[in-house]
Amino acid sequence: MVRSDVIVVGAGFAGAVISRQLAEAGRTVVVADRRDHIGGNAFDRLDAHGVLIHPYGPHIFHTNSPEVVAFLSRFTAWRPYEHRVVARIPWRGGHRVVPVPINRTTICRLYGVDLAPDQMQPFLDRIRTPVDPVRTSADVVLNAVGPDLYQAMFRGYTRKQWGLDPSELDTTVTSRVATRTDDDDRYFTDRFQHMPADGYTPMFRGMLDHPGIRLELGADLDAATAHARAPLVVWTGPVDAYFAHRFGPLPWRSLRFEHQHIPGQGRLLPAAVVNEGDEAVPYTRTTEFRWLTGQDHTGSSLVREYSSAEGDPYYPIPNPQAKALYQRYKDLADAEPATVFTGRLAQYRYFNMDQVVAAALVQAGKILG
Repeated sequence: MVRSDVIVVGAGFAGAVISRQLAEAGRTVVVADRRDHIGGNAFDRLDAHGVLIHPYGPHIFHTNSPEVVAFLSRFTAWRPYEHRVVARIPWRGGHRVVPVPINRTTICRLYGVDLAPDQMQPFLDRIRTPVDPVRTSADVVLNAVGPDLYQAMFRGYTRKQWGLDPSELDTTVTSRVATRTDDDDRYFTDRFQHMPADGYTPMFRGMLDHPGIRLELGADLDAATAHARAPLVVWTGPVDAYFAHRFGPLPWRSLRFEHQHIPGQGRLLPAAVVNEGDEAVPYTRTTEFRWLTGQDHTGSSLVREYSSAEGDPYYPIPNPQAKALYQRYKDLADAEPATVFTGRLAQYRYFNMDQVVAAALVQAGKILG
């Protein structure tokens, strides 16, 4: 058994960033991951047809943090990319395709009106249902845009994605993307919106390429095995798994992916991602990867996502019951002096990629004292 100063469980963003920082400070680090590849869910690769795909669904990088950009730019060049999403929704007896987030184009197309930007908020005030206090994801949408848009754009999609009604989820789910009164159809408004020029996997390979880092793939470690390998453990996996599900498993939402390649076609979708608002459609969204990567190819590869209660953990459930159970695990985690818990799975939080990187940089600084 090879011992090291630190063993990092997980080779995704949190694990890779901390490992690099510690290795550069002179620590010997073993990075172990149960999968046979680096990069976690941000891993990308060429499919059988030579198209660069994200096997675990689309990962779009965006941030307002200069520190995060500066760190990652050491390991990748970038290509500018502004993400756009449309939704196919049931609307008055048929289906319509409209921009997401809701903007002036969405409202004018659905309601058959021609509003100037300064007329948008008064129109929204007429159709919305005031809610006070706002406690749930349903309340957020009803308070902003009213029952018609709630039913068409949010209720069915959310019920598929989370397996719960929006009225059973806290406000974080639907408040992530705000309603706009102009024609801005970008999904994100961050100052820095770029994709790694050669893909995420080469960026991770650069981060983990250091003489102080040893990589072990296909290594499914539990807490006891990890602690036998090093005096300090950085755990980026599910926090409940670290404690052998002592209080029962935390609820996670998982995904199933259905990949498809269509040869001899240009871009097939009207945007990179098409959300399916109709609850009768079993999948939540379709992604066409060439929009994201800018790759020139004769064919197009797509993926459909199906949300599930079973499978690998992807999303923590944002409701009071799950938060209460997580707090019990957090109390245990806070009492573990030789383990650092960081990342979406370890902290049971819906982090964006840049947030994971920023938190990992902070954690590495704390470890180094």
